[in-house]
Amino acid sequence: MPTYHVYGLGAALVDTEIEVNDDFLQQANIEKGLMTLVDESRQHELLDHLSEHLVASKRASGGSACNSIIAASYFGAKAFYSCKVAKDENGDFFKQDLKAAGVDTDNDAKHEGITGKCLVMITPDAERTMNTYLGISETLSPEDVNESALKDSEWAYIEGYLVTSETGRAAAIKSREIAEQSGVKTALSLSDPGMVEYFRDGLSDMIGNGVDLLFCNKDEALGWTNTQTVEAAADAMKQHAKSFAITLGQDGAIVFDGETLTHVEGASAKAIDTNGAGDMFAGAFLYALTHGQSYPEAARLANQAAARVVSQFGPRLRAEQHAELLA
Repeated sequence: MPTYHVYGLGAALVDTEIEVNDDFLQQANIEKGLMTLVDESRQHELLDHLSEHLVASKRASGGSACNSIIAASYFGAKAFYSCKVAKDENGDFFKQDLKAAGVDTDNDAKHEGITGKCLVMITPDAERTMNTYLGISETLSPEDVNESALKDSEWAYIEGYLVTSETGRAAAIKSREIAEQSGVKTALSLSDPGMVEYFRDGLSDMIGNGVDLLFCNKDEALGWTNTQTVEAAADAMKQHAKSFAITLGQDGAIVFDGETLTHVEGASAKAIDTNGAGDMFAGAFLYALTHGQSYPEAARLANQAAARVVSQFGPRLRAEQHAELLA
């Protein structure tokens, strides 16, 4: 049996989450609902504007795949995460946060530079808008892939956000190729509608001839397949992945296990912060698959976990909340 249920590859970001209103986004010329890459000076400028706003959650290690891997670990999966942090306070914090969540990583791998940071702005409608300074994560490269951990895993999970960096994209492709050669199943998230719109060719290179499992939300699915309905998108998605999960927010998810397409009803929730919903879904889903559950069963757990995470601030659940969902 492999040592790890899931091997993850993605950015290492330290998140700061702040409540704002739509007027602020407009005044600051920030496109709502998307992840936008910014330089460090722009992020400092925004933080200065927001200095008197309520910080709604504590500092936390983040990045899309990181959130998913930590969720899988808290549910009970054995996980490893490859990323890149700097020799700074945030880099130390990130590594310690991963360790506290039970996730293995290359603890001694720290580099000159600045650890990536993500400013997450939450509007009253619970929509999350992210401005991300990648810092050292932008230089994540094939050399940062831990081949031994990857080969010793059941699944390799790659975040679509890596497409924005030439070296990150190369690392994603290398990870997929190693996994395919080693009999490790491959999973990838499309991550954000902006990634689909602006980085289609790079995502195609990352997916190659098709991954074993593709995660996306409705907007990403429609954009990726150039279709107008979820049903048409689901049919077209079969060309890109052996199986997939399309999340539909409160309406649940559509999952395809390679043979059967199933709509799994969503779990009720009063959403106050949608940040991390897709990441939580993927982490819970991968945990369930690696612990003998079917695709519909995995989607039910993932829907419940996502509903729980959107009902509170922050992209993650506390350790005991994962246990409650399994009870």
